[in-house]
Amino acid sequence: MPGTAAPRLLHGVGARALEWLSANREQFRARTDATTTRVEVMERFKPIGELAVIGKVLLREGVAGSEQAVLIRELLDFAWDDLLEGGELLAWVQRQEPMSPIPLELYVPFRELGRQHSDLESTVRLAHGLASWGGVEVVPNRRLGLSRVESRAGLSPSIEPDEALRRTWLGRTPEPWTVEYHIAYDVTHTVFHRTDWGEHPEYLPADIADYLARWLPVWLDDWAELRQWDLLGELLVVDACLPEPTLDAGLWQRYAAAQLPDGAMPARDDAPERAAAGGGGGDGSPGEGGSPGEGGADPAELFDWMYHPTLVAAFASVLATSRAMTALTGPSPEPR
Repeated sequence: MPGTAAPRLLHGVGARALEWLSANREQFRARTDATTTRVEVMERFKPIGELAVIGKVLLREGVAGSEQAVLIRELLDFAWDDLLEGGELLAWVQRQEPMSPIPLELYVPFRELGRQHSDLESTVRLAHGLASWGGVEVVPNRRLGLSRVESRAGLSPSIEPDEALRRTWLGRTPEPWTVEYHIAYDVTHTVFHRTDWGEHPEYLPADIADYLARWLPVWLDDWAELRQWDLLGELLVVDACLPEPTLDAGLWQRYAAAQLPDGAMPARDDAPERAAAGGGGGDGSPGEGGSPGEGGADPAELFDWMYHPTLVAAFASVLATSRAMTALTGPSPEPR
């Protein structure tokens, strides 16, 4: 059995990632002018939505240090008050595109953190009552996610989560050697949605949990060998979502070594951001100095390359730290 990563190692990855996200928070803002379309605005919803989900996880797990807790609260306040205009931007998009589930997906984690927008909620309720809402065609793992978002928003799910789960690739527990890059991402999001982003490992059916316990270590080794750090980070989250996570020390050491000195996590070793940011070499170690924006690189483009793997690093870190602390000391403290 592999050794278990130390909580200090796990926590350090997330702390550094959160510092980078905080330092670059203005890059979450939609780059708008008089000609900006709502499509362009909605393109910026993805990073804001991911920030909201992961911020909620950080506060929920209660294992972030006091400095990290302050940073994530400031980031969430900034996202809601400034970037989303107190939810008004979401309500505007929902009125423009009534069948779009995107505003609801982004809104729910903020709602669970105490922020509300009554006009958005009433517009969603009206749309949700239409047959068209449940008929919008999306891939199976996203349909599973929408069913959970609907339930968390107090709406009846368009499809029961267990039925939606069985329609996914993972729900069929297929031949493990057929996993490829895009399927692996589908697997990660299937697990995230069914466990409510790691809050309920027990929501994974026993056969799927057993399947992952057997084959996830193989996939983790493969993607670590390929130095695909964004995907590896998501798979490390999956490990932390299992009833009995491995928290493999060797994998976490390799993952931590890929992190850049300023806390950003590259998507992969050969990604353009590594060279532009002055990152490390082919052995996965941090480079000599260098930060996004140095050397003439466009900070906005670097942010777009780096924000997702860095958010994933924060997510993987907090869940793994929580599971490691639970193993050492018992249940995590209740979030305040």
